[in-house]
Amino acid sequence: MGKISQGVLGGFSGKVGNVVGGTWKGIDYMRIKPANVSNPRTAGQVDQRSKFSTTLKFLQSMTDFLRVGFKLYANKMTQFNAAMSYNLNNAITGSYPNFTIDYANALVSRGGLVGAANAAVSSSGGLVEFTWDDNTGSGNAQATDKALLVVYNPTKDESIYDSAGAVRSATSQNLGMPASYVGDDVEAFIGFLSEDGKEVANSVYIGSVTVA
Repeated sequence: MGKISQGVLGGFSGKVGNVVGGTWKGIDYMRIKPANVSNPRTAGQVDQRSKFSTTLKFLQSMTDFLRVGFKLYANKMTQFNAAMSYNLNNAITGSYPNFTIDYANALVSRGGLVGAANAAVSSSGGLVEFTWDDNTGSGNAQATDKALLVVYNPTKDESIYDSAGAVRSATSQNLGMPASYVGDDVEAFIGFLSEDGKEVANSVYIGSVTVA
């Protein structure tokens, strides 16, 4: 039985027929209770499940990082869900059952801050080495913007990242890799976060590098 908490024009919680009501983050909602289908298997549903799983596999190892990278897009949803939505719609390539992440179109941070210029990646001594140009003064880029760095290891489904890295004017930073990563190909991304934390740049996919 549903319960009306704010008069006849307010929201309600519980179930009335096949309508379910509730509140999430202070927002009243109503939804239709889905039919009891134990395992829908239409071609479209199977495709979407596979795309979802591929995207989830990519992002779940960097959940904490995404709280910073997608902080500006967590409007009535979590930062992780905002990242899932963007990448599910923009960064999936291939066809069922061989969907993969198109890293060049993927974002691990998103916003209007000017991004990295001429970024590159290399590896030696168990380090992944990021370099970029100091493009301070280009648009809203500031020397004090902090680098957002991600190294994703698709072989191990793990990520190493820094959500408050070197400043833009430093033009380089290293991330240490676990010994078990040596010989693995990893994917590198760089973005920026303003010093006050209010602006974020779209991440740039730098490329793949073998950890040496």
